[in-house]
Amino acid sequence: MEARLDMVEALDERAHRRDGRRGFFRAMGAAAVVAGGAVAVTRTAPVIAQTAPSDGDILNFALNLEYLEAQFYLYAATGEGLPASLTGGSGTAGAVSGGRQVAFTDPAVAAYAREIAADERAHVEFLRTALGTTFVAQPAIDIGVGPNSAFSAAARAAGLIGAGETFDPYANDESFLLAAFIFEDLGVTAYKGAAPLITSKTFLEAAAGILAVEAYHAAIVRTTLYAKGLETPALIDATEAISDARDSLDGTDDLDQGVRASGTGDGTVSNIAPLDANGIAFSRSAGQTLNIAYLNRMSTDRGGFFPNGVNGNIRTSAAN
Repeated sequence: MEARLDMVEALDERAHRRDGRRGFFRAMGAAAVVAGGAVAVTRTAPVIAQTAPSDGDILNFALNLEYLEAQFYLYAATGEGLPASLTGGSGTAGAVSGGRQVAFTDPAVAAYAREIAADERAHVEFLRTALGTTFVAQPAIDIGVGPNSAFSAAARAAGLIGAGETFDPYANDESFLLAAFIFEDLGVTAYKGAAPLITSKTFLEAAAGILAVEAYHAAIVRTTLYAKGLETPALIDATEAISDARDSLDGTDDLDQGVRASGTGDGTVSNIAPLDANGIAFSRSAGQTLNIAYLNRMSTDRGGFFPNGVNGNIRTSAAN
């Protein structure tokens, strides 16, 4: 176990409280996009007045996210991504950078990976069918390994690795789970944020169904990380650090949560479902979702896991 956790063991001496870390991340987050291992503003999108998005716009926005999740899980579980028949469409088509199969050692984690991969592929197929002939193509996606990859940039922003170091999400079970933790929580909050904007009851029911599945996925990932974290506390600390980094990117609200219940420094109380005081999950707007996907706190139309941006009419992150 110790040999496979080099990426997170360094956190054993860094289990700071959430509020203290978030002050640091917000201070550095204002600079935004990570490029070449350094944090710098690289591109700012113009402010354009927009009308309310159509249901098709919302579903195509969701399709971009499903392309990302499907490619990551399929490569991790099987070593192969989506077939070409499921990546074409309108807009600028892009290739996948990186991705490889994980040599899982925990049979349960391997089974989860295969199940989630199949679900995410099904989501891609379903959304493309629901959109008829108006579905967007898969944009360029970065799920690779290297010091300048999106995963390394995200891990660096969370303080899990240092400058010039690499985070490999395919290295072992634990690294895979931490990478999955980034995506699953983002997907749940994105679908919840989009739900009130959908006017068609048919599309709303479909989006609610996908939201429920993403929530199940998130719960599997969070539960597994928490259980493994009871043996290796650095894993629980890592979820807190990733949560703080996401919070630093998507605005001033302190809503994101790791798997340790607030106010319990030793991790003996779990936080599998990140909820508010009323037991309700929080939402992210499309712009906030793209802040995290682009790894940029500023308003931009590309970066991070989508180097050239997403396809469709919803493509600009929020200005935070």
